Amino acid sequence: MPANNDSSGSPLLRRRKTEESSNISDDANSESSPSYSEEQVLAVEQIRKCKDYYEILGVAKDAGESELRKQYKKLALQFHPDKNKAPGAVEAFKAIGNAFMVLSDPVKRKRYDTYGLEAMQTTESYPTQERYYYTPSFEEMTAEELLNMFFRNEGIHGTAYVRRGHQWQRFHSAQGHAHAYEQDTRSTLMQALPLILIVSVSLLSSLFVADPAFSLTRSSKYYYERRTENLDIPYYVKENFLRNYGDSLERIERQVEDEYILTVRTSCFRERNYKENMIWRAKHFKDINLETKARDLRTPSCDTLNELYKAYNKH
Repeated sequence: MPANNDSSGSPLLRRRKTEESSNISDDANSESSPSYSEEQVLAVEQIRKCKDYYEILGVAKDAGESELRKQYKKLALQFHPDKNKAPGAVEAFKAIGNAFMVLSDPVKRKRYDTYGLEAMQTTESYPTQERYYYTPSFEEMTAEELLNMFFRNEGIHGTAYVRRGHQWQRFHSAQGHAHAYEQDTRSTLMQALPLILIVSVSLLSSLFVADPAFSLTRSSKYYYERRTENLDIPYYVKENFLRNYGDSLERIERQVEDEYILTVRTSCFRERNYKENMIWRAKHFKDINLETKARDLRTPSCDTLNELYKAYNKH
């Protein structure tokens, strides 16, 4: 009687059991072995320990835009979730993107350098309209969208973010969104035409107006530093300043001091307004620690203004 190939002792069944055991062993080994290296884990931990945007990007506080962008691209490629599977790599990648977003924007960078991270967290506002299109924050963006923004110089094209109630909803569109974008562009251009005309006229008229006698900031044109005799305010002039304005030096220095005091007074108002808003916010949320920090915020422009008033009274 011929042997049954499906019996437990047949060669075919033994071969199948051997192959299944080998596959199970290979799967277990692949699951147990990590898909990331120890260096990647250490790199992620290093980023997560950073307390400063400059430290995250690994640049000095006087780093220029080209250095920031170069360092960001290097780190973004290193920590992109498709290349770095270590735990926390996504958070590290977003932290790198957030640091670049702030430091590459001159306004945000100045605010960050003056008031620190809390200023970036408390100055964000949210729209109250039913429908509002906006660019999402780094926490809401995917890793792919972040790379598209910085490596392809693109925004979040083809994606609309619409506020409904207290939630943001994301909608992807193609032809309809392109049509709406085209209409918005035309409307914007039509609305901007008067402004373009005004700017054009201003530029043409500026060609026939002489440069001011001084500047409060140094530039290639206003390179030579002088100080007012009354309040010792620094200002910058051209090389032939004394030859052209020597007879009206006293009048010009009064203008320098008036313009400087106005600038400092405006900065002081902003600093006080920000401090009061921080205190009010802390009281509203009953956050004692935040209120203490808010009250300890310095107002350097106001201090400078007080010193100027004291010096003015002495004279």
